Amino acid sequence: MTTLIVIVAVLGAGAVITLVGTVVIRWRHRPRGRFIDVGGLPQHVFEMGPSGATDAPPIVALHGAGSNLEDMRLALGDKLAARHRVIFVDRPGAGFSARKAGQASPPSEQAAVLREVLRALGIDRPIIVGHSWGGTLALAFALDFPQHAAGLVLIAPPAYPGLWRLGWLSALLAGPLGWLFACTLAFPFGAALIWPGSRTAFLPQIIPPGYLKHAAAMLALRPWALMANWADVGCLERFLAREAKRYGTLAVPTMLLVGDCDTVVPPANHGEKLAAATPQVKLIEMSGYGHMLHHAAADRVIAAVEEIARAKSDVATSA
Repeated sequence: MTTLIVIVAVLGAGAVITLVGTVVIRWRHRPRGRFIDVGGLPQHVFEMGPSGATDAPPIVALHGAGSNLEDMRLALGDKLAARHRVIFVDRPGAGFSARKAGQASPPSEQAAVLREVLRALGIDRPIIVGHSWGGTLALAFALDFPQHAAGLVLIAPPAYPGLWRLGWLSALLAGPLGWLFACTLAFPFGAALIWPGSRTAFLPQIIPPGYLKHAAAMLALRPWALMANWADVGCLERFLAREAKRYGTLAVPTMLLVGDCDTVVPPANHGEKLAAATPQVKLIEMSGYGHMLHHAAADRVIAAVEEIARAKSDVATSA
């Protein structure tokens, strides 16, 4: 009986901390962009770049797991927006974008949502820049809607099965047990671990000063955001087992950037195999870099974007 009382007390305290923490996060972080309705579910996007017409192709930026559009905006926003119209997207269930509760949303489904968002914005054939899970989404978009993508810049994307330990745990947490955890203990534990966890993702580089604040990283600790992220990661293993069979049909030019010190998505198991699967992919393996290349090597990411933009311009001119 005493043990049960202690468990209930701990869970109750965690629930109160989670409720208060969620209110504080909502107060500190507000959506900076606008919302596009897709099937009754608002999708949050933020735009930067020239206000008038420009010859430069538009850019769509997709963030990774456990993140939101502020991560990509912080890393690449000002540099990309100097010449391009840039659309930063909160993926469904992340940041301020909605999705149906209790459902997995694999990259193929999020690609369909992204297509509707871009249609509503009047954007066709953008260059899509995706980091990690967002890179997997960008690749799925190009495979499903090849006529609507001008090219891809993929940054450390999972491309093949092999993340089963992380996927198994995430799939478990995406169920009822995870919902109890998300509403009680996940927030206090997550708040304590979010800095060392983020620092690990940046290794061997140093996490930028003020990153957690400026990237609105605490948004990921809200219960519904945790559940969405667990479902995203939990469905990835099975999705990649099917998707890998399609890579040979990729029809758009693709720049693939990986760091040889990336322990989150090891390039030998993902990037190198993807580059070998299709001639459309140009692999750029960077020595001494980890998973967060869009922050640590932002200029190299911009150069990859401009290489595809120049190739698109050359094709248009010759036509």
